[in-house]
Amino acid sequence: MKLIVTLERDETGMLVAECPAIPGCISQGATEEEALRNIREAIQGCVEARAANGMPITVAIREVDVPV
Repeated sequence: MKLIVTLERDETGMLVAECPAIPGCISQGATEEEALRNIREAIQGCVEARAANGMPITVAIREVDVPV
């Protein structure tokens, strides 16, 4: 399964990784490699928990145009 993740540096310098398709699925790491490794583990845990509770694995993600 391929999922989009976002990476954003927080105020302490840690990289916060989030999977928008899975509500609440978030992790972090000191480096990009660590953050990606940790979000993979978080995704796996979130998918298992959602499946065990009869919830859909992901939510719909759409791209919209916004004039700026």
